[in-house]
Amino acid sequence: MELWIPITIAAAFSQNLRFMLQKHLKSTGLSTAGATFSRFLYAAPLAAALLIFLVAGTGAELPATSARFWIFACLGGVSQILATMLVVALFAERNFAVGITFKKTETIQTAMFGLILLGEGISRNGLFAIIVGLAGVVLLSDPPKSDGAAWYRRVFNRAAAYGLGAGALFGFSGIAYRGASLALGDGGFFVRAVFTLMCVTTFQTISMAAYLSWREKGEITRVARHWRITFLVGLTGMLGSLGWFTAFTLQNAAYVKALGQIELVFTFAASYFIFKERNTGRELFGIGLVVISILILILFLKP
Repeated sequence: MELWIPITIAAAFSQNLRFMLQKHLKSTGLSTAGATFSRFLYAAPLAAALLIFLVAGTGAELPATSARFWIFACLGGVSQILATMLVVALFAERNFAVGITFKKTETIQTAMFGLILLGEGISRNGLFAIIVGLAGVVLLSDPPKSDGAAWYRRVFNRAAAYGLGAGALFGFSGIAYRGASLALGDGGFFVRAVFTLMCVTTFQTISMAAYLSWREKGEITRVARHWRITFLVGLTGMLGSLGWFTAFTLQNAAYVKALGQIELVFTFAASYFIFKERNTGRELFGIGLVVISILILILFLKP
């Protein structure tokens, strides 16, 4: 088994734990931006400590950066911040399993972006997967209690916009992080991954702290007040990101994202056993269609 496979599975598991903790944080009264900030507040120093330990323990040299590296790192960092905020906001609209499934449409969106932006053709299997996934998203975007509203108001709603937007931004950030790591040269893959993680999380922490100080005064204090949970959010976020960054360094980001759909398995378990949430039959069918479309992309599309 190639190394990037277990690393990606571990990253997906850790990311699912982090989203669970952030969903809980949202119920404590923290704003969407505050719950998102907790993701980076402790991740940055943890990543820096890991990098120091790695350099001191192995004698590895820090990679040399370039303008290309910083452009990719900053674009990826901003995209991840916005995507995380959308997911946290989505939890207030729909339940945990549906929210994460919306986010997981990033694989389907990547295929569409490839056709629109890069002119890459889509095979018959790929087109079928996109249609199946789109049907699932339409079912998921229709709220359980629609109160007789017109169909277009039920389908094109805030939850659908949050989820699809998060998927697009997470997909873009993955590509940007791979570009940043590859821009560091041919050094050890783990050192490059940790260094990229440290730079990105530091940028994200500073950016979000500045935003909260400007727009949501007092929110940083409220985040610190819930330090027991926010530290766990930062720890699981750092471990998940470390896994993603390492996998992106080792393998094509599209393949990593495809395998990362295994997070849905962890999501259903958390939704059922921890949050005691129950999905409607329509939601389960919609989730099933999205999973089928993902499997088609993974199993039947040629690299």
